[in-house]
Order: sequence, then C-alpha cells, then structure tokens
Amino acid sequence: VQLVESGGGSVQVGGSLRLSCTASGIIFDDHVIGWFRQAPGKEREGVSCLSGGNTYYTDSVKGRFTISRDNAKNTVYLQMNSLKPDDTAVYYCATDLRCLQVGRSVTVTPTPRTSWGQGTQVTVSS
Repeated sequence: VQLVESGGGSVQVGGSLRLSCTASGIIFDDHVIGWFRQAPGKEREGVSCLSGGNTYYTDSVKGRFTISRDNAKNTVYLQMNSLKPDDTAVYYCATDLRCLQVGRSVTVTPTPRTSWGQGTQVTVSS
C-alpha cells in the first residue's frame, strides 16, 4: 500500500487549502480512510474519516473541513477552510482506521492495520 499526499502549503488565517491523497495497492472504496495531523511537540490526532458513505469530524475541525473521495481517481481529499494557526501541522492520510461516534463526539484512531502516507506540511500564519 502506498499513499501519497499533496496540497499542503502556507496560508494566512482564514485561508483555504485542499489536501489530496492518492492510493496505490488498495481500493479506497473498500476501506475506512481519513486524515490525521501532528503539530510540533504534540501527539498525532485524527481529525476526519470517511466510512462507507458517512463522514466524521472531530470538534476541532467540524464545520471547517470536508472530507471526500473520488473513486475513479482512488483519491481522498480534505478541503480545509477558515484555517487557524492551531491547524498548523503535518497532515497524514491513512487507511484502515477506526471512526467512532458516541453522541456528538467523534474519535478517529489508528488500528494495527493502518497504513500511512508520508505527510504534507500545512502552515497557517496570522
């Protein structure tokens, strides 16, 4: 399995970026897929996942980020709007995640089968 991310960069507060992740070796449609991020000095955190036809977002990005999938291109996207300095991190695409929603709370966590991309840097400046 190979996951290749692109689309990171530097933007100002309030700006937008769209991350892409293209897979080889698997068919995205058959897997739970999503995005994690890791800020300097912090643990990696899941922010969004797509399972079947359902999308999930953690509170930190809900209403600002949108995850989507293009099956023909075997690519998953993360549209990020209204970016904040706290969104600055390396963003990772991943497959075979666990998406859990309890009430209104969503958690996105890796499993022993999770595959990772190499990451793409997103920097938001004020």
